[in-house]
Amino acid sequence: MDTVETRELRYFIAVADELHFGRAAERLGIAQPPLSRAIQQLERRLGVALLHRNRRGVSLTGAGEVLRQEGRAALDATAAAVRRTRRAGGADGPGDTGDHLVLAVKAGAFHELLNKLLDAYANEPGAARIDVLPSGTCEQEGMLRDGRADVALMHTPFNTLAGFDSVALMTEEQVAIVPARHPLATRRTLSLADIADVPDLPLARWSSNGVFPPGPGPEVHDQTQLAQLIALGRTMTVFPESARTWLWHEHAAVPLTDAPKVTTHIAWPAHSRSRALAELVRTASRL
Repeated sequence: MDTVETRELRYFIAVADELHFGRAAERLGIAQPPLSRAIQQLERRLGVALLHRNRRGVSLTGAGEVLRQEGRAALDATAAAVRRTRRAGGADGPGDTGDHLVLAVKAGAFHELLNKLLDAYANEPGAARIDVLPSGTCEQEGMLRDGRADVALMHTPFNTLAGFDSVALMTEEQVAIVPARHPLATRRTLSLADIADVPDLPLARWSSNGVFPPGPGPEVHDQTQLAQLIALGRTMTVFPESARTWLWHEHAAVPLTDAPKVTTHIAWPAHSRSRALAELVRTASRL
């Protein structure tokens, strides 16, 4: 069976994403004619049509949709293999030596649990270095798939654990974090309906894989920005109960009576064979 090169996959996925050869060529930094020829050669070798072509542009065939999904996963797996191999050999940068792990966590959550985990693991014989990488709401999944992270703290029902191995660590309620001087801060409890449409206090919008959900609330990129906007009375947010550890005195946390409980998991790629990762997971399980 003929193999498909990663270059061909990159070319095809660019066309599949843009549905326009000119824009795809610009995105790839190549001329349009060789891109068109490369896609035609790929179709001939595979023996299937990947694109419908007409005067209005291009669209994906059923086979093309399959290759877009599978090809993207293959490119992510290739990138992940390269990144993890370099980390295992200490090739992440100048002066970097020895095995280490990258742990992705959601910005603003898990402080107490994360501190306990890092302290307990550091006391293990031969513990690897752990680099903590804060991320957006659902970015941990992509980081695990493409190799930017080796392991992640993820929480259901918001993250999907499909394709990963995982261990549940803790379950907690959720709270609304509001400005301390806002009338909502005086309430003993709130419901999701209470905070769904507050004209003077819209919910903050966290980036998910680089995309912000629609809504009137401000776009938030990190925890510091969020904390400042809440303190200024410009927004509010919803977090697990453990987020109380980073609140300022200008903030108030009010329990949500009908929000789903959040379960924190430590998750990692199912195919991982890293000894350092296995020891980290064992440490987390003991906690």
